[in-house]
Amino acid sequence: MQKTMTQNTPPISENRDLFYNRNSDIDHARILVDTGQELIQYYIDSSLRIWYNDLPTDYEPHWHTALEIIVPVENWYDATVRQDYYHLTPGDILMIPPGELHALRAPETGNRFVFLLDLSPFSRLQGFAAIQPLLSKPIHLTRAAYPNIYDDIYQMLVQMRNEYFNRSEFADLTIYSLLLNIFVKLGTNHLENANLFPNMRVYKQKEYTDKFNSIMDYIDTHYMEDLNLDAIAESIGFSKYHFSRLFKQYTNYTFCAYITHRRIKIAERLLEQPNLSITEVSLQSGFPSISTFNRVFKQTKGCTPSEYREKNSHFRGSHRMDGATP
Repeated sequence: MQKTMTQNTPPISENRDLFYNRNSDIDHARILVDTGQELIQYYIDSSLRIWYNDLPTDYEPHWHTALEIIVPVENWYDATVRQDYYHLTPGDILMIPPGELHALRAPETGNRFVFLLDLSPFSRLQGFAAIQPLLSKPIHLTRAAYPNIYDDIYQMLVQMRNEYFNRSEFADLTIYSLLLNIFVKLGTNHLENANLFPNMRVYKQKEYTDKFNSIMDYIDTHYMEDLNLDAIAESIGFSKYHFSRLFKQYTNYTFCAYITHRRIKIAERLLEQPNLSITEVSLQSGFPSISTFNRVFKQTKGCTPSEYREKNSHFRGSHRMDGATP
């Protein structure tokens, strides 16, 4: 028998004092800067925040480098990510990828949990590159749309929330292990249900999946190089036309667009390192010239690399909660 939403959702009222105490800085921790970037104030030695939010506050279009997960508990909550609109009801789960421009609208009454998680600890894990295409667009999880994994993911988010608000000794470690488990479930579900390579025998689908997983890992470790479509296609035994078609099926990106997407994500992280010049960031993220880097970055993020760095360095130097204990 499927669990009901009442069973899935732990009581809120008895824990509100705990949630409020942990969220006492919410008005100061979410800072929207003039470029439209939201700078998230983490606790010291932590790279995640979870908020219990019952504010009737709307957020204008903004972006940040953290993965955002929104779970309404009472009443609706609306999100617009780029041009896509999501009307969330209690129990819905919306995952907004890092760097995506999004706006939020709240009702006069209601509450929801908002998870903000830095994904950089996962960046070098073997196999995580294969999950990256899934995280390039929002994921709206409901029981109807994801019947095989919804309940498990919802319960893991509840456990993540409880670890955070109870200030468990190994809270961050537990939360990230649960998040990794969520990604594994999403990836497995995608491979099992997306019919990525239709009209092929099962053993061929497995062969193609393994090949494209290896390509994703290769891109993640060779993004600084001149990645040639013809050479990469030949390396796994495909013509460039066949490879391009299958790559688009697997990632929802053209080959060139995905390379640019990954390089921008790398650049976002590198720009947080003040010892690197903009030119060094451009080269280390794989762009052929500083002019190309500046143009593509501004088209994607709405601000120049220098503006991005300035806002981040100001925030990290002046607003981090150095005296706080998670």
